[in-house]
Amino acid sequence: MIDHRGTEILRRQKTGLFRLLCASVTLWLVPSSSAAAADWLLARAYKLPSEYTNQESGYFSIVEGHNSKLYIGAAKYGVDAYLLEFDPKTEKTRMAIDVHQVIGSKATGFAAQAKIHTRNNVGTVTGKIYVGSKQGYPEKGESRDLYQGGYVLTHDPATGKNEHFGIPKAGDGVISVMPDEENGLCYVSTCSDDRPIDHTHFMVLDLKTKKYTDLGDMEHAYAFIVLDEEHRAIHPVRGGMVARYDPKTKTLDKLSMTVDGKPVPKELSKEGAIQNWDATADRKTLYCVELFTNQLYRFDLTAAGDALPGTSLGKLLPAAKATDCRALAVGPDGTVWMAVTEQGRPEGALTHLISFSPGDTAPKDHGPVGIKNPDYVSLTGPDGKPKPWHHTLRKEKDGTLTPWQPLGIAAARDGTPYVLTLAPFTLLRFEQFTKR
Repeated sequence: MIDHRGTEILRRQKTGLFRLLCASVTLWLVPSSSAAAADWLLARAYKLPSEYTNQESGYFSIVEGHNSKLYIGAAKYGVDAYLLEFDPKTEKTRMAIDVHQVIGSKATGFAAQAKIHTRNNVGTVTGKIYVGSKQGYPEKGESRDLYQGGYVLTHDPATGKNEHFGIPKAGDGVISVMPDEENGLCYVSTCSDDRPIDHTHFMVLDLKTKKYTDLGDMEHAYAFIVLDEEHRAIHPVRGGMVARYDPKTKTLDKLSMTVDGKPVPKELSKEGAIQNWDATADRKTLYCVELFTNQLYRFDLTAAGDALPGTSLGKLLPAAKATDCRALAVGPDGTVWMAVTEQGRPEGALTHLISFSPGDTAPKDHGPVGIKNPDYVSLTGPDGKPKPWHHTLRKEKDGTLTPWQPLGIAAARDGTPYVLTLAPFTLLRFEQFTKR
């Protein structure tokens, strides 16, 4: 059985995720499903251009711009990183940022900017798309010293202009970028990609001077920075705490977390915990899922005191043996959307679309995900052999094509959830939730 701990985590090892998945490329041929044809939640699939990725991959790097277009990060290891723009009206994709072109680099190998892995965010004043670039993985004989560091970048959809803000911390990639344009600031989390402890520096960028202030090492991998209603920046801290920076007083506080009136559960404080979280549009509420924990939590960002109080909202998939959720986003209407991989099934992993709306008593499973237009991609080449990096689609007994490696999600203003899956690099559109 394959341990789906993600492309980032297992690629550190010689038997990383992609190598394991490649060895299992025949899985898509296995006829299996516990769901009848009528049970499938069908999505329209779009193949994202292969020219911008050499391993058919992107991550949780997806957001809707003010122009209703989607902005998606792509990885091309050892070559370059790109931001793509997908227009739901025309169903066309174009390249918005060529990172190496913007920063003036011709680096290759481990020295290259390999991917945009940040959760993309939109400036509330300018509508600019904020992203960051990061390192890939050194090949045999390559030194980690080759990588100079990741960049913070913006794309302005209105003018097409791209800009970079330099390297926040030498040698580190950039894993989180959260703009606070009202205050002329941007918050950044870097990533050293060390294991078992990823050194992640919480940094403040002055957008005018392009100077960075380092608030310290939070040691929390894959950090997502959010803002509360007072424009304080919230960053997770290793061990189940949060760091909160107040730009008015220029002070950093460390807060504990509680759930249901008790100390933070071990699922959120354990070594290696990855807190996948996002805030509501009013910045009063934070929703969180730990990557491998089958549980949704809600935290009150308005609470006073030295602790961030939370509530457990229930299991994502009550009957699942194990789950993997790295795709979580809160929509403009307050609905939380999650693409969750159900693990531990004899037939193979299965993706579910799950939501939680204010007033719900528990997360709602909308069903296992299938593709309504299976001809959107060919899984085999002219020679009849499986294409490389096209292996996380499986044909079920009833003929339904199902993707089982979701990595990103975004909720559009019209209510439509979009999900990114890898290998092949695919955008899924759930039109049944679009508000007409």
